[in-house]
Amino acid sequence: MATLKTANLEIYIYTGTSGSYSDSDLKYTLQKEIIAGETKIVFEFAELVRDYLTMTFNNDYTSVCVWVTTISTLIDDSGITFTYGSPVTSTYLALDGYGYYEEEINPQGSTDALITANTIYIPEDAAGKLPLYAPGVGKIIIDSTTTQITDNGNTNQKIQYATIPANSSEIKVYDTDDTTLKKTITIENVCEPKFTVYKITFVNKHGAFQDLFMFKRTVESFSVTDENFKSNIIDNSTVTYNTYKSQQTRYNINAKTKLKLNTGYILEDANSTIEELFLSKNAWIRFENKTLPVVPTSKEFTFKTSLNDKLINYTINFEFAFNKINNVR
Repeated sequence: MATLKTANLEIYIYTGTSGSYSDSDLKYTLQKEIIAGETKIVFEFAELVRDYLTMTFNNDYTSVCVWVTTISTLIDDSGITFTYGSPVTSTYLALDGYGYYEEEINPQGSTDALITANTIYIPEDAAGKLPLYAPGVGKIIIDSTTTQITDNGNTNQKIQYATIPANSSEIKVYDTDDTTLKKTITIENVCEPKFTVYKITFVNKHGAFQDLFMFKRTVESFSVTDENFKSNIIDNSTVTYNTYKSQQTRYNINAKTKLKLNTGYILEDANSTIEELFLSKNAWIRFENKTLPVVPTSKEFTFKTSLNDKLINYTINFEFAFNKINNVR
């Protein structure tokens, strides 16, 4: 009787509609032999797919996802391909999200609103964005206005960003049957007359762009890096030196700008948003009418609660993800 020995896995990664791949979309061909005593061969290819998910953001809220089609072929100990149960073709839609350990192996992300929290904070008189997983949403109702969500199958609209009109109060997200309520989101419109409000956009655990407005005090600073060398300033012809000449010379001078931002008072429900910001690989700030990349430099996060802390405000440190002096080459 033939015994399973080897499995080959072809991985096609592409955009567009499901199944529209070609030979040029073959990105990886993997082969594994079965471990003695085991009955299955397991492939882990999530990190390989992630290489083809490029998260770029210029205040434009695009749908970043890809189709992944795998073709697995089973081979026995005689080198003959199994004719039953092989090959197997599977297709997945991949987003740049992640799961937590407690969610166990292959956790599935949200299939409706692509945010974890149930409350969104938006500046008064300003519009906002809500990321939606289009294949799993039939409609949304913002206050009394209904918007149908359609999915044409293309990756460029699998993640859709619904505009939240200024001063809205509630969003209801419904399943594709337009009847089953999946999520209710409360909108808090914050009046901030004193401080400049900054918008941080980051890639959350669901693989979508999510906004977090920082409403309170901001402190801007920068730190400088440099190197020095000691010069010989003696004039050999006169065996003297001029006191206006520097003996120490700086070079390789640059700096990084830093921001210390405050969320303002928020509910415990927003803890998940702050947590996902800390864990995000990509973040941007809307700063002086430009979208600029930043890195959260705060490395420790203590969950605050209304019981322990009464009023909840988070102070988060950021650093611009580029040097102050332009040295792009």
